[in-house]
Amino acid sequence: MDTLNFNCDIYQYRQPLFDRALAYTRDEDDAADLVQDTFMKAFRFSAKFEMGSNVRAWLFTILKNTFLNHYYKTKRKNEVIQQEEDLTSVHLVPSASTNAGAAKFMMEDIQKSLNALPEDCRFCFCRYFEGYKYHEIAAELDIPLGTVKTKIHVARGLLKKMLKNYKSGLAA
Repeated sequence: MDTLNFNCDIYQYRQPLFDRALAYTRDEDDAADLVQDTFMKAFRFSAKFEMGSNVRAWLFTILKNTFLNHYYKTKRKNEVIQQEEDLTSVHLVPSASTNAGAAKFMMEDIQKSLNALPEDCRFCFCRYFEGYKYHEIAAELDIPLGTVKTKIHVARGLLKKMLKNYKSGLAA
């Protein structure tokens, strides 16, 4: 047997995975989504599965990591929202009086700069920006961890040069 038989080897763990996901999320819909994401990742990375390894443990690891990644991403998002809620009217005056068109041009420049990056650097940088960890990006691309860090570093440097006109308005 060279590959996983998804109908037999994987889907037999649907209910135990759902039970664990429900314990994590405490919501049936979220648990079902988590299990579905787990199966999608298992299918996507099936070539990396070592035959003879424990399929159940592999699936539960994917489930746990998927849940934790979503949890931390949501936590970071909520922290940003809470910080924004602390703003007073004094903080809001500059944004209320500025032209929204400037922000549009800035976003277009950022997008153009991202598109101008070498594809491998852009992919690693965007994944990292989306909240993926270095080791997750390395596993997805099947490249060394140091290579991922280098590509992200190169992307940052290139973006910094391309967007230097915005330096005074951006946090360092």
